[in-house]
Amino acid sequence: MAVISDYALLGDCQGAALVSSDGSVDWWCPPRFDAPSIFARLLGSAGGFWSIRPLGPYTTSRHYLDGTMVLRTEFHTQSGVLRLTDALSLGAGERGHRIGYTSPHVLLRQVEVVAGAVEVAIEVAARPEYGLVSPTVAETPVGIEISGGGDRLVLAADRDLAVDGSLVTGRFTLAAGDSAVFALHHRRAADPLTVPIDGRAALRDTVAAWQSWDHLHQDYQGAYREQVRRSALVLQALTYQPTGAVIAAATTSLPEEVGGAANWDYRFGWLRDGSFTLKALWVAACPDEAHRFFDWMAASMGSVDAEDHVPIMFGAGGERDLTEHTLEHLEGYQGSRPVRIGNDAWQQKQLDVLGEILECAWVLRNELADLSPAASGLLRSLADRAADSWRERDAGIWEGREGERHYLTSKLMCWVALDRAIKLAQAMDAEAHVPRWSQAMKQLRAAILTEGWSAEARTFTGAFGSDHLDVGVLVMSTVGFLPGDDDRVLATMDAIRRELGVGRDGLLQRWTGSGLEGAFIICSYVLVEALALAGQVDEAKRIFESVTARANDLGLLSEEIDHRDGNLIGNFPQALSHIGLINAAWVIDQVQSGSKP
Repeated sequence: MAVISDYALLGDCQGAALVSSDGSVDWWCPPRFDAPSIFARLLGSAGGFWSIRPLGPYTTSRHYLDGTMVLRTEFHTQSGVLRLTDALSLGAGERGHRIGYTSPHVLLRQVEVVAGAVEVAIEVAARPEYGLVSPTVAETPVGIEISGGGDRLVLAADRDLAVDGSLVTGRFTLAAGDSAVFALHHRRAADPLTVPIDGRAALRDTVAAWQSWDHLHQDYQGAYREQVRRSALVLQALTYQPTGAVIAAATTSLPEEVGGAANWDYRFGWLRDGSFTLKALWVAACPDEAHRFFDWMAASMGSVDAEDHVPIMFGAGGERDLTEHTLEHLEGYQGSRPVRIGNDAWQQKQLDVLGEILECAWVLRNELADLSPAASGLLRSLADRAADSWRERDAGIWEGREGERHYLTSKLMCWVALDRAIKLAQAMDAEAHVPRWSQAMKQLRAAILTEGWSAEARTFTGAFGSDHLDVGVLVMSTVGFLPGDDDRVLATMDAIRRELGVGRDGLLQRWTGSGLEGAFIICSYVLVEALALAGQVDEAKRIFESVTARANDLGLLSEEIDHRDGNLIGNFPQALSHIGLINAAWVIDQVQSGSKP
């Protein structure tokens, strides 16, 4: 079974697939990111897959076509070279900011021999609904139809394939210059059957569509431009285009610790990561994507009921109820169980989300001259909530399930909510609220500086009254609560590196007591920003380059790095890791150029 770093991401801005370096699609959830899978061998042998590979020994190399999420894998055999090109089809004729709106939910795979002759083997084992369904398979005039549960698939091919029970298989030899194309069409059972698309034409059009989007997003010319550019493409692939939601990861239940139980479904959009996400979109994409993400957050929230907590996450379409359950029939990645669908963190109270949303509004401040009454009311209510509730306990940014505490990062982001609301008061038609917000902000700042600081340990701690450390407090300088070179910030940074660091290359666990949990990649990029803002740019660059080098051969990052063997672990690819890369590169560039981030 392939390891996480062996996989490549395919995206159509509505869903995602993962393809191994051996040419096996082991994950695909059409028609949208959080739909039940068609292929899920990534999480268990019963999950299904689609393999295309040469017969006999081979070595592989691969890359994305420039400016796209279209994958090209070359198999080098003793008899010849086979080239496999994979993509999820974008809508016909879509270009620029419109890509992904009409994606037809078709998985495209083209093979061609570029030297010699190669015998090719194909096996399609579709297993709908996370492998619970063994489908019926039959040949029809338009292709091989695969039916089971609520899913219908049609496999169109220009080579003869055989039906063997619930499997589709094929074996043929291609000589130099020969090619074959396969298109697997997905639809829900109630949708009408459509004539299969021309696979070759769709593949060419998908390449052109991605490159048209990339062409519009070349403004960032700063440090680490190519890494930022690839990360921007990953974020676009993880964007649910019908709403503008940025999905946290393409997968569920890839473990934070191999063999452990911390396996969560990340196929949703988090407001908790909102300001990080919006800043990255602003830097690496353009205002269009940033605005759409902000609009999705605001629309999904609706009105804020004073008796209820502010939601921290939503489904791709804005759904609130993401109730969790387990799939007992799947053994999990390398035996990491349970496999979870849904995420009960949607019910948690996380006060930091108040600051996340108002920080997003602050980033977009030059575009908010004509806030709608509904948007103004939402922002005012969030600031009021921060003023009223900052003294409360909450679950914290890491979504621990051990109970609520007075997390310092939550207090910091409540301070951000009040600070940004005061600065935006005129745009929000909220001048009358400013005296109360200012008083609350003053009290909150004093509490953070006294109750959040441990004189004995000489560090800001993860929670009031605790001696545990938490990497999250390093955002203190990023959000402007204290200068980056403040002695307390420097002391905290030193303590975190000493106590939570894994080796010398900037890998960090999230908090004290993480045990065998991996090093979280976003933590390293937060450290990079803090170092750069402290004037330690050379060290910031050293760690940035060391951590970024941990990406796989395609530049993709997971959630974590296993500090025991250096492997990528956690859900993959992880949007927050790529967001952290973009933001850290930008801060380094701004500090180096003498600009204020």
